[in-house]
Amino acid sequence: MSAVSDKLADWRDAMADFLPGGGVGKAIVVLLVIYIVGALLVGIYWSITPSPFDVRDRAAALAAEEGNTVVTGSVTTASLMGVMETLLEKPGGFLHNDRMPPGLWLDNMPNWEYGALIQVRDLSRAMREVFSRSQSQSKEDPDLAFAEPRFNFTAGSWILPAAESEYRDGLQYLRNYFHRLSDENATDAQFYARADNLRYWLATVDTRLGSLSQRLSASVGQRRINTDLAGDEVATQSTSTPEELSVRTPWTEIDDVFFEARGTAWALIQFLRAAEVDFAEVLRNKNAQVSVQQIIRELEGTQETIWSPMILNGSGFGPLANHSLVMASYISRANAAIIDLRDLLSQG
Repeated sequence: MSAVSDKLADWRDAMADFLPGGGVGKAIVVLLVIYIVGALLVGIYWSITPSPFDVRDRAAALAAEEGNTVVTGSVTTASLMGVMETLLEKPGGFLHNDRMPPGLWLDNMPNWEYGALIQVRDLSRAMREVFSRSQSQSKEDPDLAFAEPRFNFTAGSWILPAAESEYRDGLQYLRNYFHRLSDENATDAQFYARADNLRYWLATVDTRLGSLSQRLSASVGQRRINTDLAGDEVATQSTSTPEELSVRTPWTEIDDVFFEARGTAWALIQFLRAAEVDFAEVLRNKNAQVSVQQIIRELEGTQETIWSPMILNGSGFGPLANHSLVMASYISRANAAIIDLRDLLSQG
């Protein structure tokens, strides 16, 4: 530390020689150095991934606020609220729309937030469209109908209105729905834990993870056969595409995709743990509890500590590690397990 302090002092004195005002110039340099170092340390602190939370405890605590009990759907709703609250209340708050340092300089945590936010949006849509409705012609829940579009508000908006204000409004509507679920006098609030409803949400998760896996794998560049129309002789598409495609994630976006995948997996772990509780009977009837547990275990592998100071992008079998390919491996295995789970849930 003394060596670093000496270096900073030398740099400060050297810069002060070029500034007018003598002591005033030195004071400006000192303040500038303190600000930069302070912003750097704050940025590192803000970039620490939040710890997971216990979905059962979260549901029990929320229910206790109104003297209610935990019922079917309470844990899933509480996990959705918990993830959204984490995005808003973690150190630094919601950074994706920051316009001032140090949030402006960060990109890893904002991309982590975006990955988690996409999962919040997908689950809130599933809750509005199927979890809370007995059939396609039934009336949608009013609180979920207001919450879901607010979670889809532009993440980059920082004023008039700020994204955070919209997300907090959505949380309040979710809170109303949560308390109505266990209210014997509000029978219009329901959560239907059925196999077809779970399959609906898992189908969306499947496509999200599939896309992330492809983007992560493209960190090293690939030549792929075009299979867009495979399996259907009469299928057509808007414009023609080559039979072979060259796919590569730009090197400036590699760490962005990595942390988006990491945030996606973090949120999914909480949601799947909640599904284990609310869909327990469905999973037990299909003998599928172990399938969900395996998916969670694969996703937990994405949350391991990153010991490298930067996301490495070595070639497939080269001397350097490729963190994107390691992440893609976990994501792909989790996605394959989700596909198997969906097939299992569709069986009678």
